[in-house]
Amino acid sequence: MDDYTDRKKPLGERLLAAGLLTSDQLAEALQHQKHQGARLGQVVVELGLAKPKDVARVLEEILSIPYVDVSEYPIAPEVVSLVPEWMIRRYCLLPLRLEDNTLEVAMVDPLNLAVVDDLKLLTGYRIAPRLAWEREILQAIDRYFDVRQHAEQAIRDIESERPTETEEELSISQLIDLAEASPTVRLVNSIIYGALSQRVSDIHLEPQETHYRIRYRVDGLLRDHLSIPLCHQAAIASRIKVMARLNIAERRRPQDGRIVITHNNKEYDLRISLMPTVLGEKIVIRVLDKSSIQRSFDRLGFLPDERELFEWFITRPYGMILVTGPTGSGKSTTLYSALNRINTPEKNIITIEDPVEYHLPGITQTAVNPKVGVTFASGLRTIVRQDPDVIMVGEIRDSETAEIAVQSALTGHLVFSTLHTNDAPGAIVRLMNMGVEPFLIASSVIGVLAQRLVRVVCSSCRELYEPTPAMLARLGINSEEMDGEPLWFARGKGCAACNRTGYRGRVAVYEVMKMSDTLRELTLARASSAALRDAAIAEGLRTMRDSGIRKVLQQITTPEEILRVIYVDAE
Repeated sequence: MDDYTDRKKPLGERLLAAGLLTSDQLAEALQHQKHQGARLGQVVVELGLAKPKDVARVLEEILSIPYVDVSEYPIAPEVVSLVPEWMIRRYCLLPLRLEDNTLEVAMVDPLNLAVVDDLKLLTGYRIAPRLAWEREILQAIDRYFDVRQHAEQAIRDIESERPTETEEELSISQLIDLAEASPTVRLVNSIIYGALSQRVSDIHLEPQETHYRIRYRVDGLLRDHLSIPLCHQAAIASRIKVMARLNIAERRRPQDGRIVITHNNKEYDLRISLMPTVLGEKIVIRVLDKSSIQRSFDRLGFLPDERELFEWFITRPYGMILVTGPTGSGKSTTLYSALNRINTPEKNIITIEDPVEYHLPGITQTAVNPKVGVTFASGLRTIVRQDPDVIMVGEIRDSETAEIAVQSALTGHLVFSTLHTNDAPGAIVRLMNMGVEPFLIASSVIGVLAQRLVRVVCSSCRELYEPTPAMLARLGINSEEMDGEPLWFARGKGCAACNRTGYRGRVAVYEVMKMSDTLRELTLARASSAALRDAAIAEGLRTMRDSGIRKVLQQITTPEEILRVIYVDAE
């Protein structure tokens, strides 16, 4: 962005008037601008004198052109490809999205009408310039072109350098040479760093009959990213094994490893899983963003009364709190956020996990290691002798772990753990099925939290619409009870920011069940899950179904997403 001015006030005076700079700071910025020949707005930001978005708001007022944070836009290949790379790099611009015959373009100099006209002639669309910082545009350009081109070039280079032997005939030394070859390193880096730039939770590298398929999981759903000739899978697998310090020669047994990398000043933990298949080794890389675990309860998705009840759970001096849901439903994030919430110097908090997904400052964390005899049960026995106040057990998988966890809760410890059940009442029955005596469950369990993750409507292309009576009936909403007032749901039309999906990000849907006296009596009577559920609902339990519908009514997510993730049956 330039130090644009209107005829009355230049940018510097505007920043002073807005209270974003002092006179001395403005003088310092002007001095730097004089020596560097840079734009004033850019100088102010780079010197740390004002926040980028604050300076951008002032520029918006001067130019009447909206500012966009390019870093928040996932790159849409079909939109970027409308403009040739040489033009994008020469004029430092980036096409963002195409909608209603209008192409939105982030530009360092949105007042350059000659460039705007060239874009219009080149693409055939109306051009809507948007303000953006030069550094953000350059990072986005590199993120797109470097990743894509490096991958394609690396594939060509590997092809030219690849040994003529088949994968089965390659020796260990040849596999090592492939893994350390520059083209292979670039290709694997492009796959990994491309994922980190797109909020990917898992990377799948899968050998197919005719090609090697690369898929990314974004917001819970897999989508194709890249197709590579099948002959390159040995080089890719070998490189990943080297990075994760795995046995490069072993291709017949599953292997698990870990890679820690830093990207854009953020640290990521990559969990590697290799599994042999009839077509070769399938590799799945779980991407753990260590900064994402520092979430407040407000950002997790709790409704106000749900948050209040769960906070009551975690502030009890002792007892057991269970979090249930399928794999990938956000249980770990909820548990870590709870531990962060109650973590104080006065408490000794110890966890045993498989594996330790995120490292929490001030909390003692232990990983399960069956090779040396450290299981959940044996580790838990050791933990209770470490004078803990709070214990977190990654998962209750067997009766022995369940018994020890329950006993720990009864002897003055606050115990957190997870189970795989469909709803909150099902957790009680699961413990009974594991052999835990009902009177121990009734005495120890404080409450159960069940959860799922649903996608959030994209804020960039969000629109409101009136649902049909059939949809309301499917959700169990009685339109006659709305006093004749229309209901409005939200949905995403699909844009560059959400890769045309209509969704961006996810939020949890919860079912929070407090262990009441009635539920304790039913537990002692070995009641069924259905009986426990009916009793809990009678006492005011908001089911996941109801919590999900509430988020639809709040225009956070869509009915289709609730129906996809949560079983909904009209009552």
